[in-house]
Amino acid sequence: MVNKSILVVGGGISGLTAAIEAAEVGFEVYIVEKNSYLGGKVTQINQYFPKLCPPNCGLEINFRRIRSNPNIRFFTMAEVEEITGQEGNFDVTVKLNPQYVNENCTACGKCAEVCPAERANDFNYGLDKTKAVHMAHQFAFPVKYVIDAKACEAGCSKCAEVCQYKAVELDMQPKTMKLNVGSVVWATGWKPYDAQKLSYYGFGRYPNVITNVIMERLAAANGPTGGKIVRPSDGKEIKSIAFIQCAGSRDENHLHCCSTVCCMATLKQTTYVREQYPDARICVYYIDIRSRGKHEDFFVKVQNETNITLIKGKAGEIMEDPATGNLTVMAEDQIAQQLTGEMFDMVVLATGMAPATAEQKIPAEISYDEDGFVASPQTAGVHAAGCVKKPLDVAASVQDATAAALKAIQSVRGQNNV
Repeated sequence: MVNKSILVVGGGISGLTAAIEAAEVGFEVYIVEKNSYLGGKVTQINQYFPKLCPPNCGLEINFRRIRSNPNIRFFTMAEVEEITGQEGNFDVTVKLNPQYVNENCTACGKCAEVCPAERANDFNYGLDKTKAVHMAHQFAFPVKYVIDAKACEAGCSKCAEVCQYKAVELDMQPKTMKLNVGSVVWATGWKPYDAQKLSYYGFGRYPNVITNVIMERLAAANGPTGGKIVRPSDGKEIKSIAFIQCAGSRDENHLHCCSTVCCMATLKQTTYVREQYPDARICVYYIDIRSRGKHEDFFVKVQNETNITLIKGKAGEIMEDPATGNLTVMAEDQIAQQLTGEMFDMVVLATGMAPATAEQKIPAEISYDEDGFVASPQTAGVHAAGCVKKPLDVAASVQDATAAALKAIQSVRGQNNV
C-alpha cells in the first residue's frame, strides 16, 4: 500500500511553501513545527531586502492559503522523534509537547493580564519579557496563547480561573502521535551561529555588542524597543555604529561556508540606522561584499550614502570602555595597509547561518557536510528543503521548497507508476 500523504517538518518559509504547494495540487499534508507558531525566522525579520518591505504581508497570504485548504493539518510545539519504513510507506512518531492552552482559546488576553510570572522573551532574543502565559508575537499564527510552565509560579492557577472559555488546561501532558506518510520534506531551517564562541568580540560580556538577528528585532515596530534602535546597556540613542561581517563565517575554526545573506542584511541594516539617525557614523568591516545580480544596485546606493565607511579587513578584536560602554574595534585596513582602532557606541556582528541539522539530525540515513548542512539525502522519499541544505535568502528558500514539494509528490506518485 502506498500512502500519498506528505509530512513537512518545519513551519518556516520553506516548510510552509512546500506544504502549500503540495496541498494545492491535491495531496494531504501534515506540518510539524517545534515552536508555538508558524512562520519561522521570517517572522522575526523587520524588512526584506532589497525592497525593504515587511514580511508579515507575505506570511499572511500563506496563512490564508493554509486556513482555506482542508488538505493541510499542522501541529505546533511538536517534534519528529522517529521515521521508519520506506518511500511510499513511512511510519513517523511525533511528540506533541503540552501547550497548556487548548483550541478554545480566543486570544482575548485576559489570562496574561492576571498572570504574575514573567519570562525572557525568546522571540526578541531575551531583550524584554513576557508573561508566563503569552502569545509568541503580535502576528502569531495560530492566534493562540501558550504557557511556559517553567516560568509559572508553583500552585498558581489565576489564568485558568479567569478564562471563561475553559481554554487553560494546567494538567496537560505530552502526547505521542503516529503518522503514516508517503514522503517527507525536512525543512527545519537555521539558527544564528553562536556569537559567544567568538570570544574576541565580547558578545555576552559587552552589552552593546549585538548580532544581526537582534538588530532586526530592535528595528521592528513590534520589537522590544518599539522599533527604536538604541544601546542595550543604557537605552541611549547612537551616534556611531560598526558592522562586522563574517562573524563566525568563512572561518575554519567556526562555520566554513559563506552564509550568503549577511552582506545584504548588513547593507539593509545600515538603512535602518540612517533613517533614524541621519548624522550617525556607520562603518562596515568586510572581507568582500557579496551582492550579486539584482542586489548590486542596492550595494552601490548604500556605498554612496554620507557617513558610511567600508573598511576591507576582518575585525580582530573588540574592547570595551567600562565607564562609557563604548567599544573600540581593532582591525587591519587592507587597502590603506594600516592597523585601525575606532570607537563606536554599538557593534553589530553579522553572524552566519548554522543549519538546524547541525544539532538535530534527521532520523534517517542522511549525509552532512562539515558545517552540518544536508549533503545528500540517502533515504529515498526524504527530501531536504531550504536552509538545512545551504544558506539561502527568502526568495531562494521559496524556490528550493517548491522543488522539494515536487520531489515529494514524485516520491508518492512514482510508487504507483502514475
